[in-house]
Amino acid sequence: MLIVDTALARRAVEGNPIRVGMIGAGFQGRGIGLQIMTATPGMSLCAIANRHIGAAVRVFEEAGRQPVRCDTTTEIDAAIAKGRPVVTEDANALATAETLDAIIEVTGSIEYATLAILTAISSGKHVIQMNAELDGTIGPILKRKADQAGVIYTFSDGDQPGVQMNLYRFVQGLGIKPVLCGNIKGLHDPYRNPETQRAFAERWGQKPAMVASFADGTKISFEQAVVANGTGMHVAQRGMLGPDFSKGDPNTPLVPVEESIPFYEPYLEASGSGLVDYVVGARPGPGVFVIGKQEDPRKRHYLELYKLGKGPYYCFYTPYHLCHFEVPTSVARAVLFNDGVLTPRDGPQVGVVAIAKKDLCEGEPIVEFGGYEVYGVAENIDTIRRENLLPIGLAIDSVVRHPIRKDTPLTFDDVRVPEGRLVDRLYSEQERIYASTEMLS
Repeated sequence: MLIVDTALARRAVEGNPIRVGMIGAGFQGRGIGLQIMTATPGMSLCAIANRHIGAAVRVFEEAGRQPVRCDTTTEIDAAIAKGRPVVTEDANALATAETLDAIIEVTGSIEYATLAILTAISSGKHVIQMNAELDGTIGPILKRKADQAGVIYTFSDGDQPGVQMNLYRFVQGLGIKPVLCGNIKGLHDPYRNPETQRAFAERWGQKPAMVASFADGTKISFEQAVVANGTGMHVAQRGMLGPDFSKGDPNTPLVPVEESIPFYEPYLEASGSGLVDYVVGARPGPGVFVIGKQEDPRKRHYLELYKLGKGPYYCFYTPYHLCHFEVPTSVARAVLFNDGVLTPRDGPQVGVVAIAKKDLCEGEPIVEFGGYEVYGVAENIDTIRRENLLPIGLAIDSVVRHPIRKDTPLTFDDVRVPEGRLVDRLYSEQERIYASTEMLS
């Protein structure tokens, strides 16, 4: 988005930077903070909220700034007005601060993030988030509320869903119809857990459960659900197709991602809306790809000249996703151009449901994404509704009612969810609005 750098440079010259607050100061939050404070003229990271204040302080200190602690919205606004960076434990106080233009939500939580995002929206703040788990559960209703408030609610550049949507828009802009949005994955094993991924997590300073959610397929299921909800696409089957060109052997040479087209082609012909999916054992990883279709023989002649093949299917890819490096661009797009990177188009198209990772016992708690109890798979929303399947975003912190066999999909009847959760109320509201709309159509 080259237009963004020019717009930000103008804001810097005018002495009128975009004022940003961030909720979350973990692995990605540290990177985002460093990027804004050291490489993004025209934008100012003014405040960080985190449940453990020391992590928020560290983000500022790593960029050579000393923050002041504030406990109320009034204190936050006063400090920002004086040019002081702020840290707080109260995410809702930060979200209501009048001195901020936008909020970045990067907690990876569900209930905590839901309240903070709703508060930011109701306070007139644009919300940019990297929380695929939340967006893949209640993103459509949050987008609806943002529209009603006249603000942007969007997923970010940099992470794979946002990169896919940028590529989708690029392909669409060429006059080619996107028919598949894909994610390039290095490993998929639904039975990975925090213990199997601990060494990798410790090496990179990440949480073992979060890394396990990448490996067991939960994360990629959420990412592709978010893309589906932003494009109107679906999945070809529960869990997606996920061709594995490595055949389970990590030493197998990677194949060019465009060689996946013959595998997908029969499914593309059967899909009217297009598909989201992923591939294992392809390059360039960890990038993303979009398969587009062009039937006009004159345009196919030019595409063959430009070395994209004979068609009618063509593969476009981005060879990387740079996560926190690109988040400031997302903020600028929202604040300066009212352009969301990736937002739900309407109601949900695809959700992520919970599958038993092992035999579950009565009374067993479901602790976390990437944990020992469940993994998530993408499924079309009409099937989720018809079979009463339990979204994994609602399964966390629930308790199993009776024994469940390994690899069995969980339903709402299989668990007791905690009482009084905001996320459950919003999911129910989302279903009341969109399920009834689909029935009428």
